[in-house]
Amino acid sequence: MARFEVHSADMAILGEKAVTADILFQMGLDSACGRQGAADLVTAHKWFNIAALKGNSEAAKYRKEISGEMSASEIAEAQRSAREWLAMH
Repeated sequence: MARFEVHSADMAILGEKAVTADILFQMGLDSACGRQGAADLVTAHKWFNIAALKGNSEAAKYRKEISGEMSASEIAEAQRSAREWLAMH
């Protein structure tokens, strides 16, 4: 039986696919819209932030838009989470 480690439940759905800015952007949209449960703006902000860093210009616009609906502590949490994800990947 094959064994592999997944450092994030969010990344488990990707399998062997390369993580592109467009995939990260879509993950942000999914989180913002609640496609996999309740809407989660902190997680959406994280994915938009990472997607923007990787070159998706739309992600920066969406990140700015949802940040208007978030508290300063939520934005800080999202940024921390993005930094952690980037350090692991």
